[in-house]
Parts: sequence; C-alpha cells; structure tokens
Amino acid sequence: MATTNRIALLLLAFSLSGPGFAQSSGKTVRHHTIATQESAQSADLARAESLLEKKDLPAAEALLQKVTAAEPSNYVAWFDLGFAQNGLGKTADSIASYKKSVELKPDVFESNLNLGLTLAKAGMPDAEKYLQAATTLKPTARVEEGQARAFVSLGHVLEKTDPERALEAFRNAARLQPSDPEPHLSAGQLLESQNRFADAEQEYKQVLAIQPDSSDALAGIANVYMRGQRFSDAEQMLQRFVELHPQDATAHLQLARVLVLAGKYDDGISQLLATLKIRPNDAEAQRGLADAYLSAGKYDAAALQYQSLLGHKPNDAELHHSLGQAFLKSSKFPEAQQEFLTAVKLKPDLGSAYGDLAIAADKNKNYELVIKALDVRAKLLPEIPVGYFLRATAYDHLRDYKDASENYHKFLDSAGGKYPDQEWQARHRLIAIEKKK
Repeated sequence: MATTNRIALLLLAFSLSGPGFAQSSGKTVRHHTIATQESAQSADLARAESLLEKKDLPAAEALLQKVTAAEPSNYVAWFDLGFAQNGLGKTADSIASYKKSVELKPDVFESNLNLGLTLAKAGMPDAEKYLQAATTLKPTARVEEGQARAFVSLGHVLEKTDPERALEAFRNAARLQPSDPEPHLSAGQLLESQNRFADAEQEYKQVLAIQPDSSDALAGIANVYMRGQRFSDAEQMLQRFVELHPQDATAHLQLARVLVLAGKYDDGISQLLATLKIRPNDAEAQRGLADAYLSAGKYDAAALQYQSLLGHKPNDAELHHSLGQAFLKSSKFPEAQQEFLTAVKLKPDLGSAYGDLAIAADKNKNYELVIKALDVRAKLLPEIPVGYFLRATAYDHLRDYKDASENYHKFLDSAGGKYPDQEWQARHRLIAIEKKK
C-alpha cells in the first residue's frame, strides 16, 4: 500500500470575534502532513483539500463529512472538516471536529491552535489548555511564526484571568518574531489597561520602532501620555496620527482636547471644526467647541454654540450655566442672571452656578438675590474670600451695616493680600461703617 506525505499550508482570513482576537493571531490555519492511502476516501480527501484552497467551503464540508464517516480515525479529515465548519460559522460543529482530530493525534500544532482559537471565539474555558499545548508543539511550516502566533493567542486568552502569564506569553512571541509589532502592541494594551503607563509606553515605542506608522501604537501611546497628564508628548503623537489619518474624527477630537488643555485655544478650535466637518452631529465636539470658544474669550461665538446645543437639550443645567458664563463675560448681565437661575432650578445642587448667579445679580444691583445665592452656595461648597466680599457689599448697599461689617472682616481675614483693590475698599468701608455704629 503506497503512502505519500504532502504539506499544504494555507492561511485563510477567518478572524475570530472574541476579545483580543481581531489581530492576526486570531486566524485559523490550514496545513497538513497527510498520509494518503490508495482508496476512494483518500481521493475524496484530496479533492476536499483542493476545494478548501479554492474557498468552496460548503462543497468541502459535504465531501469531508463523507470521508470522516468512512474513515473515522483519519485525524486529517477531521481537522479539515473543523476548518471548513469554522469558515462557515458553524462554531459548535467546528469545535467537535477539531476535538476529534486532537483526540486521534494530540501532538499536531495546527489542530491544537485552531481548536484553542475556536474555543476562545466561543468564550469557552478550555481554550487555554489547547493554546498552551500549541506553544509546545512544532508547526508544519514557518515554525517561529506559528509558535509566536500560538503565544500571542494564549496571551489574549489569559489577559483577564492571569495578566502576568499573558504578558509572558506576549514576550515569548516577541522573542520568536522580533520584527513583528503585534506582540508588543498586545503587551502595551494590556499594560495600559492595568495603568502601568511607563511599561505600556515602552511596548508602544517598540511597535513604533518596527512600524512607525502604526495607528494602534500612536493612539495607545498618546492615550498613555494623556492619562499621565503628559499633554505636550500626547500632542506630538496625536499630530502624527492626524497627519496619517486626516479623516479620523476621533483623532482630531483627542488632539483638540490636548491643545485646549495646553491653552492653545485657536489650534484646538481648528481641530474641533475639523472633527465636525467629518462628523457634523458629534455632540462631544460641539460641546468642546463651545467650551473652547469660552476659554478663548470668544464669548459671542460660545453663546451661539451653547444656544444651539440647548436647542437639542433644553433641560441641561450645565449648558445653561455655561451659556450664562458666556453672557457674564460679555457683560450681558440680565441674560446671564436668567441662565444661572434656570441652571439652579434644573439642578439645585449646582454649587458653582450660585456663585456666578451672585456675581450677575450684583451687576444687576439685585442685592437680595446676591445674598440668597451666596447663602445656598455656602451650603454646597466651601466659602471663598470673594463670596464674603460680595455678601458684604450687598449688605452694605442694603444698609445692613452690622452684617456688612461682619463679612468685610471675614473677607479681610481670608484674603491674604490676593485681592488688593477689594481689600482697600473693604478697609475704607469698615472705617465708614464703624463710625455709624
């Protein structure tokens, strides 16, 4: 009985949908050293493998069902059947076929790898067992690449249950394939999720050394810098990312946030406008643009943007508060007062809005409202020197000199020389008030 050995290596892009398997490590593999016999079944197996290579999966599955029925101990046929079923989305059937192949011949790398990947796709705990086994076996071809894939796949399975072992698996993969950015990227993402920012940064830098235009690494390292409040470094990375991906709205938005935090308001506004050009209805970008206008001192533009946002969210207390601030900064005091009143009506515990309401009411000479607003603020937030001063001047205008004097003294006791003009005014008013006592 003649026997021939032949190896067919074919990588098909059947990406798994489970966590961590969107990368190349999540692809099943086609291989095999096949012991063909001079029989109808062996001829059918050869035809089935030809159909697999042509990606005619339904025909291949039907033929392989026939072969496995006739030759139930043929581990190659079971492997090929599992591969076809996986490609057809028949996950449970695929797992059963792969398991049969592994039971018949446990020391085949590809069988263990594909079974582990398919189990991982289904979220089944046995995935670790077979992927671990694959790391100890030798692939049919492209040995180091196959072993690295097994280690990366094992790492993804272990990320949540045993992150240290997952990192070790990624590092093993990197040692096997030093020019492959994927193990470093996977390690960087895991380290970032653990808030190990310095270690994550080093892994992302390894990716960029191998693949300078890696979007994932640029985004990852920028995120690490932002979370570590290294805004200047984050800005540089995001600038590179935006240059590579000018139509990525999220990148423009992230860059805008960094620029605004750095006080580069005009540049931030430009990035926000770029975001909205790509995604006109992006609520975060719309709000960010309004806030950036406010920070940049472009109060009329800010007011228009906040009013537009309120058209969609009329009961948003924070938006009313921000609109009131834009009016206050542009000396539109009646309008500011009304927005602050609306804000605290919608959200009675919005302490900062009461302070702004007191300022607007003071400008509108509504001294009773000044005192009421400051009294509510004091229940929600710690007192500040400016609050004592506003309360003192309000009582002063109302000719309640006793309470005015008390608050002027509290202001002077807490001011510490930080408000020279108001301190001068308070001292002189105290002289005048105390003469009236």
